Amino acid sequence: MLTARQVEKVFETLAEAMPGRTADAKGPKGQPDPFRSCISCMLSAQSLDRNTAEATRALFALARTPEEMLELDDRDVAAAIKPCGLYNVKARNIRKFCEALLADHGGVVPDTRAGLLSLPGIGRKCADIVMSFAFGQDTIAVDTHVHRVCNRIGLTEAKTAEQTAVQIEERAPDWAMRDGHFWLIQFGKRVCTARSPKCESCPVVDLCEYYAAKTTS
Repeated sequence: MLTARQVEKVFETLAEAMPGRTADAKGPKGQPDPFRSCISCMLSAQSLDRNTAEATRALFALARTPEEMLELDDRDVAAAIKPCGLYNVKARNIRKFCEALLADHGGVVPDTRAGLLSLPGIGRKCADIVMSFAFGQDTIAVDTHVHRVCNRIGLTEAKTAEQTAVQIEERAPDWAMRDGHFWLIQFGKRVCTARSPKCESCPVVDLCEYYAAKTTS
């Protein structure tokens, strides 16, 4: 892995090269409150953005609170969210989530990682996304792009996205926690792509472990 100074240099470079958090950055899938942010995160698992958007529109036309959601039959929820796939499993998870939210938190979405992770259907990535967007807390949420970039460059050395999230939280400088997610995901989509990364135009190529290994092999 890169040294602490190299990690900081990567973030300094990405801060200059990438837009970061923009003024119009919205919560998960553009949802207006923590409850719907959590639900949309759950629906986005293994789903394309356009399919998730279609599913959330259909579901929130039926219910927008945990109480309203529990009044729906699981079959109605599954039918509404069918575009996002795994709809039967997700419908059951939504019910469990709403039940736990009401029973353990009075229907109020907790604003801590531990509180969010205690709820059925909420994993580390979803918790961090809700913390960042819905509650304005400084955290680097790790999705597919961030996981790939971090481990390709050498910011982290992890096999899973959750392990990457733990390591990047420990290794990223404090000042980078607010916008780090945005820099990394933008970089992953524009430059450090999954296939054929654009190493020739990469602003951190001189620090990248992947590029160093490729050029010396």
